[in-house]
Formats: sequence, structure tokens, C-alpha cells
Amino acid sequence: MQLVVGRIGRAHGIKGEVTVEVRTDEPELRLGPGAVLATDPAGVGPLTIETGRVHSGRLLLRFAGVGDRTAAEALRNTLLIAEVDPDETPEDPEEFYDHQLMDLDVVTVDGTVVGRIAEISHLPSQDLLIVERPDGSEVMIPFVGEIVTEIDLEEQRAVVDPPRGLLDSAEAEVASSRDADESGEQGSGAGADAGADAGQDAGQGSARGEGDV
Repeated sequence: MQLVVGRIGRAHGIKGEVTVEVRTDEPELRLGPGAVLATDPAGVGPLTIETGRVHSGRLLLRFAGVGDRTAAEALRNTLLIAEVDPDETPEDPEEFYDHQLMDLDVVTVDGTVVGRIAEISHLPSQDLLIVERPDGSEVMIPFVGEIVTEIDLEEQRAVVDPPRGLLDSAEAEVASSRDADESGEQGSGAGADAGADAGQDAGQGSARGEGDV
């Protein structure tokens, strides 16, 4: 099984180092020195990691045979791919490989069918489950414990508890309009109160602020 574990970014310095966007929960295992990785595009690789370090919160790697900035910059946007045993699972029971999540049925906590997982999108801030709905449309669900409450690999099912509006854009618009109306009402009341208070303050100020401009 091949898994994308990283994407090469810009060159760092002049000695062949590159920044890497990590796409694995096990960077020490997948992106450690000595690891040999396939690539996309395939013609760039395979690449052997020679050194690795973290600088300012970013992973920096140097690959064997890549010794200067020009060679490093030529690798930009290359995907790094690791070979993984299909039966292998992450050490953390709360973590999953992409291939384990693909095609899982997605249902809400009350049993309503949402669709099936068609893709996993790895963003810098969080991972997203791209779920294909029965009508062919797609919905993006943040892969966080508060929303994805259960992954059952035996039943091939993911259970979600979505916040209002996540699965239904119309519901989100209604909720947003309601919140805006409530905010407006509260703002009007607060504004009126503030205006009255301001008027009282102004009156008091003119009585005792004779030297103010």
C-alpha cells in the first residue's frame, strides 16, 4: 500500500534542504533519515532522506544527491510516498491511515445516511473527510473528535455528530440569518441604552467640565 506522507515545499538555504508539508501522523517513522520514498511525479524519485530537522516549526529534509539550492528547488511540490503494509495500523488507536478511511459509510448519530468517504484532504490546520452524498454532491467534514465520534472499521462505518448547518447549507443560512437578527435586536437595545447613558454623561460633563473643550 502506498501512502502520501509529505509534500516538498520551497528550498531552505543553499545546501539542498527543503521544507516539507507533513501528511502523516508518524513523521519520525515515515520521514526519518534513511527512509527511501517513492515520488509523484515518479521520475523525480526514489528519494533517500539523508538528514532531517525541525526549524521554526517546519520540517526540513535533505535528500541524498541533492546538494544545492537549485537541485532542491527542482523538487518543489513533489509528493513523497511511503510503502506501508496494508495490515499495518498506527500505534495510536485514535489515528487511521487514509486507506482505512476510504469508502467508509458515513452516518449521523441517529442513523441518518450521509454518504461515503471519497477522499481525505490534509490541510495545515486539520484533516477533512470529503464525503460523497447519495445525490452525487460532496460535503466536507472536519476530522475532529467532536464531530467524527466513531470510526468502526469492522462495520466499515464512520459516525458523525455534525453541528447545525454543516450538512445542510440552507439550514446554515437560516441559522446565520437568525443569529444576525438576534444580534441586531440586541445591538439596537444596547445602542439605545448606550445613547441614553451617553446623554446623561454629556449632561453631567457640561455641568462640571467648564474647562474642557
